[in-house]
Amino acid sequence: MYAPPPAPPLTPFATLRRAYLSGARTPRQDMEATIERVLAREPSLQAFAFLDVEACRRAADASTERYRAGRPLSVLDGCPVGIKDIIETRDMPTGCGNAAFAGRMSGRDAACVTALREAGAIPFGKTVTTEFAIGGPGPTVNAHDAARTPGGSSSGSGAVVGAGLLPLALGTQTQGSVLRPASYNGCFGYKGTLGALPTGGVHPLSVTHDHLGLMANSLDELWAAASAIAAIGSPGHPRLAGAAEGAPAAAKPRRLIRLTLKGWDEVAGAHREIFEAQCRALAARGVEIVDREDSEDVRALESWLDAHVDGSLDMVTYDMRFPYRDYIEQYGEAIGPRIHALIARGREMTALDYEELRLKQDIARRLTTRALTALDADAYVLPAASGPAPQGHEFTGSRTYLAYWSWLGFPAFSLPLMVADGMPWGLQLAGTAQMDARLCALARWICGEVPA
Repeated sequence: MYAPPPAPPLTPFATLRRAYLSGARTPRQDMEATIERVLAREPSLQAFAFLDVEACRRAADASTERYRAGRPLSVLDGCPVGIKDIIETRDMPTGCGNAAFAGRMSGRDAACVTALREAGAIPFGKTVTTEFAIGGPGPTVNAHDAARTPGGSSSGSGAVVGAGLLPLALGTQTQGSVLRPASYNGCFGYKGTLGALPTGGVHPLSVTHDHLGLMANSLDELWAAASAIAAIGSPGHPRLAGAAEGAPAAAKPRRLIRLTLKGWDEVAGAHREIFEAQCRALAARGVEIVDREDSEDVRALESWLDAHVDGSLDMVTYDMRFPYRDYIEQYGEAIGPRIHALIARGREMTALDYEELRLKQDIARRLTTRALTALDADAYVLPAASGPAPQGHEFTGSRTYLAYWSWLGFPAFSLPLMVADGMPWGLQLAGTAQMDARLCALARWICGEVPA
């Protein structure tokens, strides 16, 4: 069951909304409470790159008037949302975690921000990102232990939700940048099927790997926001299956495939037992758990994934040559050393190398889908990270367990189910293409979450 370390209590937005509909409370009243929470915690958490509390108050006033008139725009009307600082906003700068870009105004909203505004949600501020979502870390600390990393690259988004400051925040994932901070800060994280949520207006890294994602305190808000964002359309990609204003009804999984993979070598002995206990708890609730010891299909899948997943980062470096080569030429050492190194790595690849990597990626997708079908299983289960957030702030944590599903482009959730060393640690629930809504239903049952 859901049991991360305690965070300041945060009333589910669905509960607040009922009070708005009845007139017992208003979005403006709760916005003041949100602002108070954020301003009290922000000096130590350092999760925001930009705040404009007066703009939030104006937006909350407009939402209040819509409720009074009986015309809220959606179930998200009045909900404050953190916006990762690589996502364009017309009224706030998009600095991408790099000093050379600090204060830059694009004058436009990303597709996801447009969709949220149209639903009445309130962009609360820009949350800290690592440099261009792949480079050096920002100043944010973990929501539960300031001596630890919040994870990256969606550092600020994970921290504000995990700390109970906001109910919802946008992130992006190219390797592990939504599920890892969700795991480390103790909130729900969701990375959809590649392209299910539009990335227009999100600063690009990799066309083959970039996912928009969400972090939230409940699956209701998470799924409502994902559905609202998907409704605006994602050109070139299928629509989000199962999109709806509320999370799908809980569905019990009959069989889950447990993946060990090479990330298991990074998991400390005591932490392994915590994950094993979580699997036993699912089995005790009537869920069959199968793994490599039970199936040749699982062994073959794990072998292929482990042998070829490192090609994921090679693909990213090839994809990101433009505009990052130009950034390096323009700004030199203002662009961090990790990005210099990644661009140098990408320069060494040929178009033929890249095509070979694409073929291996396609085989990985086919094998992952085949194993799920052959075993008549509902989903895959594995750790969302190699353990709880590590000490220190220079290293945002291992991406080993996260890279697989970013490479595959398949949906995955991080569920705040485990605690290790007194810190949150997520359980990863993963599926195949277009399984997003089904995974959300399974997640709701696994977590025992009921509608607010």
